[in-house]
Amino acid sequence: MAEVAYCMKCKEKREMKDTQEVTMKNGRKALKGKCNVCGTGMYKILGK
Repeated sequence: MAEVAYCMKCKEKREMKDTQEVTMKNGRKALKGKCNVCGTGMYKILGK
C-alpha cells in the first residue's frame, strides 16, 4: 500500500516510504513519511 503525497522539493506527487500514522497538535491524524526520490519529509493529512 504505497501512499501518495505532494513533495514540496520535487514539486510533484510522489510515493512515500517509511510511513507512520501520527496525531498532530490539533488532534487530526496524518501520515508522515519520506519521498522515494529525494528523501524529503512529507505529510498527508487524513480525513476524520
